[in-house]
Amino acid sequence: MKSLVLAEKPSVAKEIARVLGCRENHKHFMEGPNHVVTWALGHLVTLAEPEDYNPQYKTWRIEDLPILPTTMKLKVMKETSHQFRAISQLAKRKDLQNLVIATDAGREGELVARWIMEMIHWKKPFQRLWISSQTDKAIREGFSQLKPGMNYDNLYQSAVCRAEADWLIGLNVTRALTTKYQAQLAAGRVQTPTLAMLVEREKEIRSFIPVPYWTIQADFGSFQAIWRSREKQDQRIFDEETANLLRNLVQGKTGHITEISSKQKSEAHPLAYDLTELQRDANRRYGFSAKQTSNVLQRLYERHKIVTYPRTDSRYLTSDMTATLPVRLRSIAVGPYADFVRPLLQKKPLPVSKRVIDDEKVTDHHAIIPTEEPLRLAQLDNDERKLYDLIARRFIALFYPPYRYESVKMTIDLGGEAFHAAGTTVVDPGWKAVYGKEAPDSDDEEKQSLPTFNKGDQVPLKKVDMQRKLTEPPHPYNEAELLGGMEKHNLGTPATRADIIEKLLQTDTIERRGNRLHPTQKGMQLLELVASDLRSPELTTDWEQELERIARGKGNPQQFLAEIRNQAGQLVREIKTSETNYKPHNLTGSKCPECGEFLLERKGKRGKMLVCSNHECHYRRAAENQLINKRCPQCHKKMELREGKAGKFAQCKSCNVVELLDGGKGQKKVGKREEKSLLKKYSGNEEATNNLGDLLKAALEKKDQD
Repeated sequence: MKSLVLAEKPSVAKEIARVLGCRENHKHFMEGPNHVVTWALGHLVTLAEPEDYNPQYKTWRIEDLPILPTTMKLKVMKETSHQFRAISQLAKRKDLQNLVIATDAGREGELVARWIMEMIHWKKPFQRLWISSQTDKAIREGFSQLKPGMNYDNLYQSAVCRAEADWLIGLNVTRALTTKYQAQLAAGRVQTPTLAMLVEREKEIRSFIPVPYWTIQADFGSFQAIWRSREKQDQRIFDEETANLLRNLVQGKTGHITEISSKQKSEAHPLAYDLTELQRDANRRYGFSAKQTSNVLQRLYERHKIVTYPRTDSRYLTSDMTATLPVRLRSIAVGPYADFVRPLLQKKPLPVSKRVIDDEKVTDHHAIIPTEEPLRLAQLDNDERKLYDLIARRFIALFYPPYRYESVKMTIDLGGEAFHAAGTTVVDPGWKAVYGKEAPDSDDEEKQSLPTFNKGDQVPLKKVDMQRKLTEPPHPYNEAELLGGMEKHNLGTPATRADIIEKLLQTDTIERRGNRLHPTQKGMQLLELVASDLRSPELTTDWEQELERIARGKGNPQQFLAEIRNQAGQLVREIKTSETNYKPHNLTGSKCPECGEFLLERKGKRGKMLVCSNHECHYRRAAENQLINKRCPQCHKKMELREGKAGKFAQCKSCNVVELLDGGKGQKKVGKREEKSLLKKYSGNEEATNNLGDLLKAALEKKDQD
């Protein structure tokens, strides 16, 4: 008898099959002496659409809302139904006695497998493979310690509640907004409060009125000091006349050191990475988007097998991993990491603190660290090297001593006014040595090095500078800051936050400008159209906390979903009765040639489209600039087709890279598909030569004549 193993992706299934000795390759599975390994393609099964409950729901009408099925149905996804049918046939084999769930070890992975099992009516025993890395050793150990499948029933219930809640809230609110305002408007229980954070920041920026202020800085030659008021310790002076009087008062005076203090301080190493913190660091350091970090990290995990499970929310390791830490360090003792690892391997035992190992602070998965797989840096591309470098250095730093430094602070009396200077002297670089010049600064660190002084010493003044500055508004969020805000308010999970940001970008509710995120006019309006409850992160925080309680077996799934249904109905009613108006953000100045109404600009799969704003009229046409299959050499996004005096050219909207397509005005460019078609059509022409260029030229000339 054999076991059926269900992985989440073909690539993972292939690795598991290799480790298990499954050498018979079939189209939809691999088979060995004891196992049959098959795979999903992400989700093969999903929640049914409204029209699956009632055909009338296929047409979106506000009168039909809210749609609140008593029992939610499942359906097989059409585009991957071939793989589902293959798994269903395997399930009928009598020589398969049990099933091993080998999908991703998390809430979403559990849902992928359980929904498939439900749709194929699996009644035989099942077990769970729960591993945190994809190395051969981890797979072998995982299969030798399979967990009873029932142990993860609560996790599955939490996943079902999350999926159904998103369906009930997102679908009803989106349909209500779209049908009432006749526009493509989408909202959801996580994306809307995330949008609200960006809109709130934008309002603060727009309403901000800059105020001028002045600072007074004293230059003593070997160091600098800044004036601060004695009462509020504020260095800002909001009256120019007062600032001038102060500067004139201290000009030419000799300073006297009235206070001096020196303290030895230390800073422990940062915690290991969870997914959100890694996304934030990658954004700050390299400008990676959250989605880009997730994609690169998944390759490091699945393809290269050199990091542990990515979608974790823990920053600690478990005690049973202690013995594996020297092995992991040896595996990365190459290239730029060798000199930092060797001293650690000489220490017996390896220094491990509570900031590294803490069983109580590890949930489903421990922090992201390197695996025992030997590191081969040459096999990594540029983005993979950058991200792996963050993980490797953070891991090595866990075993280094604290960064120790001496903090010196002085107060200098200058003409009766107090000036302050601070500086640091490094005593022991500790863990910061692992980072070198890239080491993060301490919160109170001053770059200047102060000379040795004693209280009462005189310090001659070299000059006084007065600088005019303006108070500044808060900065728009970058992705690192937005991810931090989402984590603080418990919006989404580490695995879903990147997708939430991407969804907001794709629906034109927010946009990137450089490395900052801004709400669009559509996003600003959308937030005014939804109920205040849905804008608030507190509501979603409560939902996420309840989902976590359900996963721990302490929550009530039925009660949670009953409350979600009530909430969905209330949100729809508020939209129906709202008197708020919506002005299409994408209305153009061009008019429809059929009915005369203005055209709307919308994004399509092939680029922008112009669509009539009159919903009774179905006129639509391609916008001037269309996306083509040519990729930008810098960012690799599809480029836009444009035409100028020199002929047709491709331009990247993001990078502004321009490439001429047809070599100059008047010359024609033939695509590969058209090239084959023309060759086939005109290859029988006896006058054409065998030269491809001549043949194409002749074909084009004949085509022009036709």
